[in-house]
Amino acid sequence: MPATRPSSDLILHRLTSSDCEIKLKAIREVKNQIIGNRTKKLSYIKLGAVPVLAAVLASADADSTPGSSLVVQSAAALGSFACGVDAGVRAILDAGAFPHLIRLLSAADDKVVDAAARSLRMIYQSKLAPKYDFYKEQDMGFLLSLLKSGNENLTGLGASIVIHSCETSDEQNILCHAGALEKFISLLDGSLSQRDSSLESIAAILKNNPEVVSKFVDLQSRRALSSIIELTKDRYSQTRLLASLCLICVKNSSSCYLQDTGIETKLINILLELLDDSGKVGDNACFAFSSLVAEKDVQKLAFEANAIDKLNSHLQNCALHPKRLEGIFLALAALCSKLECCRSKFLSLQVLNMLVDALTYDDANVRTAACICLKNVSRSIKNSSAGYFTNERIITTLVRLLSDRSTSVQVAALGAISNLVIDFTPQKSKFIQCGGIKELVHLTKSMDSSLRLNAVWALRNMVFLADKMYPEPSVQEQALALVRNLVDGCIDCVEYAFAEDGIILDAVGRQLQKSSKIEIGIQGMYLLSNIACGNESHKEAVMQLLFSEAENGSHSFFSQFLLSNDSRLRPSALWVIVNLTFPSSPGAFGRIVKLRSVGIVSQIKKMVNDPCMDVKLRARQALGQIITYGDN
Repeated sequence: MPATRPSSDLILHRLTSSDCEIKLKAIREVKNQIIGNRTKKLSYIKLGAVPVLAAVLASADADSTPGSSLVVQSAAALGSFACGVDAGVRAILDAGAFPHLIRLLSAADDKVVDAAARSLRMIYQSKLAPKYDFYKEQDMGFLLSLLKSGNENLTGLGASIVIHSCETSDEQNILCHAGALEKFISLLDGSLSQRDSSLESIAAILKNNPEVVSKFVDLQSRRALSSIIELTKDRYSQTRLLASLCLICVKNSSSCYLQDTGIETKLINILLELLDDSGKVGDNACFAFSSLVAEKDVQKLAFEANAIDKLNSHLQNCALHPKRLEGIFLALAALCSKLECCRSKFLSLQVLNMLVDALTYDDANVRTAACICLKNVSRSIKNSSAGYFTNERIITTLVRLLSDRSTSVQVAALGAISNLVIDFTPQKSKFIQCGGIKELVHLTKSMDSSLRLNAVWALRNMVFLADKMYPEPSVQEQALALVRNLVDGCIDCVEYAFAEDGIILDAVGRQLQKSSKIEIGIQGMYLLSNIACGNESHKEAVMQLLFSEAENGSHSFFSQFLLSNDSRLRPSALWVIVNLTFPSSPGAFGRIVKLRSVGIVSQIKKMVNDPCMDVKLRARQALGQIITYGDN
């Protein structure tokens, strides 16, 4: 007796039937089976159901009764495939169904329009959805027509497009000038769905854009702002959250717009209350809270509202969803970014072990958030020197994270390491023993610029500010060599030395002044030579480092390098002069005048007959450039 074919295969066979009734029934069966069932969705996607449904949209006559029914059911089924499953969205896009859904928005049958709009809204909930081009006049006109439509599904689709695609300040400005804000404000009086999608769209248009925020605040003589403040008291938690997000965007743009309302304390209390929601509202409240408390004055208010205790109580829930866990750690990180009282409170609650556990969590976003939190908590010199972070498990875990498969985890781990190894010998020694220097060396050669830069910062803290016992001078030499290679090349590479107000260049200067090891001097000179290859501001920075008021001409460390008995150190110092005095440099003459005044030119003249050929050649090259401007 032949084996029975799986029912899903039978349904798929009926989807391609030439009989409209059979096909329609099969589409309904697929739709009903996959609603809320991720496993079924993936199964039907694998069997190829999505291209078959896309073909129905392409071929069915939406203006006929049977064709209309086929289109409505097919669009609904595709929307179900897209809901919460990126694989479904990808299959829909690959099958070419997206443009057919857009086309159906213009159908005469309202049921077809509604079905297509709902399906597109599901697609636009995914990051895989096509980004809308607000710069094209035709596309912008189509979007505004959706927002002005009396059809709730169409206005909802318009909001979904804005939420998904509005990312840059230019896009925000385009939407603002086109009147999108006014339209969304008018929809706040609509249904619950319209209200919430409008609030989320308003937040997307306002975020990090002071110009747009200013125009929004002035709309309707500030009545629009008052309406949103009022919605923070709404009975629905999602509405309260979204209204709060809008106000956070306004507040982060300029505190002057809300200074008379005491809104900051109200927002803190609203978001802490929303944490009790076990669903997406509670998850998103954590992220909103971390955005709200970015500044010190708000952190103080949150501290007084016992925010750290409340976040900790939620953290004790063992069944937390990864999204919630990530959000809580980011909220704690924000609270501990500036205030010592917050860091001390965090450590007093014995949360550190849970934080360290989170460093090895399966979800990369949780690992990243845990690293950021550890970085901010460890900013406390008092707590670091008290030994809170000398646990070997913390250091070894962070070192392992330097080779994490996620770049965001690696960058966050570097940030934590930079704090932990600054001026505290126990952490430094453990870091070296765990192979941390080797990992930092590897990351300075990464293709990712953020990894390279953060690795250099960590090396700077690890080596340049090192305790006399740790690390050995050879490690300091290695670090200088790495930075030398990092700034060798284009102007953008040289800029790495000037990041964070020039912390790397300053550290190099201090290292050269205090070190007696020849190899450190050699690497330092070649590093400065590379920087002196840059633009005028880079060259002047090198001059300031070598010949500042604190450096006494012939007694400066640079002058001593030129007089060194080491035939490797002398040419390395001369290379700096060669690059500082290159004739095509606009400021070369001024630098030569300075070099003469501190006696460096006189020293170079004595080196043109140096017994070392390399020194002789570099001295003659430098002197040749100098006398281009005259011998006096």
